[in-house]
Amino acid sequence: MKHSMLSINILLLLASGFFYFASPMLVTPLITGFSETLGAGAAFMGIVGGMMNLCSLFCRPVMGSFIDRISKYRLSMAGLLFMTVACAGYLLSVNPLMVLFFRIINGVGFALCSSSMSTWMSLLLPPEKIGSGMGIYGMMNALAMAVAPSIGVVLYQTLGYRISFIVAAVFTGLSLVLIQFVSDRGEPILRPASPGPGKDTDRTPGEAARKKLQIVEPKVLPIALIIMLFSIPYCATQSFIVRYTETRNLPVTVSLFFPIYAAALLILRFTMRDLFDRLRFSVFFAGSSLCAFLSILLLALMKSDLPMCVAAVLMAGGYGIMSSVCQSRAIVIAGREHAGLGNSTYYIGLDLGMTLGPMLGGLLYGSVDVRLFYPVLLLCVPMAVLVFLLNRRTLS
Repeated sequence: MKHSMLSINILLLLASGFFYFASPMLVTPLITGFSETLGAGAAFMGIVGGMMNLCSLFCRPVMGSFIDRISKYRLSMAGLLFMTVACAGYLLSVNPLMVLFFRIINGVGFALCSSSMSTWMSLLLPPEKIGSGMGIYGMMNALAMAVAPSIGVVLYQTLGYRISFIVAAVFTGLSLVLIQFVSDRGEPILRPASPGPGKDTDRTPGEAARKKLQIVEPKVLPIALIIMLFSIPYCATQSFIVRYTETRNLPVTVSLFFPIYAAALLILRFTMRDLFDRLRFSVFFAGSSLCAFLSILLLALMKSDLPMCVAAVLMAGGYGIMSSVCQSRAIVIAGREHAGLGNSTYYIGLDLGMTLGPMLGGLLYGSVDVRLFYPVLLLCVPMAVLVFLLNRRTLS
C-alpha cells in the first residue's frame, strides 16, 4: 500500500529513522576513549572504534539474501533490540573485551535497522516520489550523523560516559516505540505466477537457486562504489578534523563545521526535494562531484573560519546530497521487488566508506606530512568520476 508523502506512517518512519541512526552516532566519538579508561591500549581502541561498521559490513551480504522475504517491521524490531542491548552493555562493561563484544552486537543491529527501515520507507512511497521521499529519509539519517556526535561529546563532558550511553539507549527505545504505530508492516512483495500452461511460477529451478544465493545486487555495485568514495573524505574529516587543525595550529573554530554542515544539508534537501524525482543521476553526480572537490580543497588550504564554513556547506552539497541520490537510484535500479537487496548493496558501499575513512585518515595522519592529509583524500573524487564514466549508461 502506497501512502502520501505526509502520511502518518511515513512521518513515524522518518522520526524513527532519526533516532535509530542518532544512537550509534552519539556513541562513536566516545567509545574509544571509554575503552581506554577500562584499560585498552591504542591498537585495541582502534579495533573497538571500527568494529561496529566492520561487523555491519560483513552482515549486509547475508541480510541482503532474505530482506525482501521478511516483514520490515520484524527486522527493524530485531535490529533495535540488538542496539538497545548494546547500549545497555556499554553501560555495564568493566573491561575492553566486553565493550568489543557489545560493539559487535551494535553492528548487527545497525545493519538490520539501516537496511530494513530504508527498504520499508521505499515500499510506502508512491513510485513517482521515490527520489524525493528517500531524499527526506536520507536527510534524517544525515542530520543524526551530523548532530548526534556533538550531543555525545557535550553529554560526556558534563555528565560522563555512562550517562551518554543511557541517552543512546533512550534513542533506540524511542525508535522502537515509534514503529509500533506504523500500520503498514512492510510485508514482502510477492511476485505473481505466470499464466503459462502447466506452470504455477515464472521461475525455473535454476533461477530460483540463483536468487536464493544472491547476496548483492550486481547492478547496484557501481552506486556502492561511488557512495564509498564520497563518504571516505567525509568520515575521515569527522574523525580527524580536530586533530588536523590542532596539529597545523590553524586559527579556526572547528566546532562550527558540523552544525553548519547539518544546517546546509537541511536547506539543500528541502529546497531540492522535488528535483530528486525530475533530474537525472548524472546531473546530481556532476554537481556533487564539483562540491566535494572544492570542499576538500578548501579544507586543505584553510587559514581561517570562512573557508572552513564554506567547505562545510560544499560538503553538504557533495557527500550529503549524493548519499540520498545514490540510495534512491539503487532502489530504482534494483526494482521495488528487490528493494531490500538494492538497499543492502548500497549500504555495503556506505559501510566501507565509514570504515575506510577513519582508517585511511589515521594512516595519513600518522605516516605523512599533515599538510598532505586532504590532498590525498582529494583523489577520491576523480576515482568516483572514473566509476561513473565506466558505468554511465546504466547510471545516467
